[in-house]
Amino acid sequence: MDKLPKIALPTILLVIVAIILVTKSAIVIGSGEAGVLYRTFGEGVVIDEPPLGEGFHLVAPWNKVFIYEVRQQEVFEKMKVLSSNGLDIQLDASAWFQPKYADLGRMHQEKGDQYKERILLPAIRSAARSVVGRYTPEDLYSTKRDAIQKEIFEETKRIVDDQYIQLNEVLVRDVTLPSTIKDAIERKLRQEQESLEYEFRLVSADKEAQRQIIQAQGKADANRILSASLTDKILQDKGIEATLKLSESPNAKVVVVGSGQSGLPLILGNN
Repeated sequence: MDKLPKIALPTILLVIVAIILVTKSAIVIGSGEAGVLYRTFGEGVVIDEPPLGEGFHLVAPWNKVFIYEVRQQEVFEKMKVLSSNGLDIQLDASAWFQPKYADLGRMHQEKGDQYKERILLPAIRSAARSVVGRYTPEDLYSTKRDAIQKEIFEETKRIVDDQYIQLNEVLVRDVTLPSTIKDAIERKLRQEQESLEYEFRLVSADKEAQRQIIQAQGKADANRILSASLTDKILQDKGIEATLKLSESPNAKVVVVGSGQSGLPLILGNN
């Protein structure tokens, strides 16, 4: 019984040490995350092995694990850029991105966990200034906006592609022009719309006039053809046919054949 405390104390100490070691060694990596292992007494950041995936991991307590989010993320950026004619443009953009999973160790070693601020955002600003500088404010305000967005994405992707960042999309969310320039562009667009509407009305009126001319010409040609075909002989035959049909009706009448003008029959009575 006297020896029990002497045995129990080291056991308790061993249990405590074991708990501490397990606590220090146990790493849980959440959903959409990955871990970069740092071996304190080894080569440092592990770059020749895949990163630690989701779930429970045991590592030596003297090593470290740096956890990164590897799912798609979004970053916002507001910037002032210059148009092709030197006017200040406020551009609000966002980017969809994620670190390249297989290169996570190299990214941590070379760029660190501030890679968004050090690499991605400067790349977006540089690409936006380069692209917007090729366009006028009117292009940004109207038809070329989708093309500008695509060019910013392609140029940013070219910059960050070898920086271990996978760029999925760049979105131009808002373009703010100086109020005087915006008003001038809107006036110009209204004038162009009114001019197009006026031209449309002129074209419609011209087409209607052409239609009426063609219709009148067709009627005139039809009348001319009909008049040319109505000879005296045809008229006499038509008159005789009409007289014969009338003579067959039940009403009493006197028909004198050949006594009318041009030799057409006459109907003298109708009782």
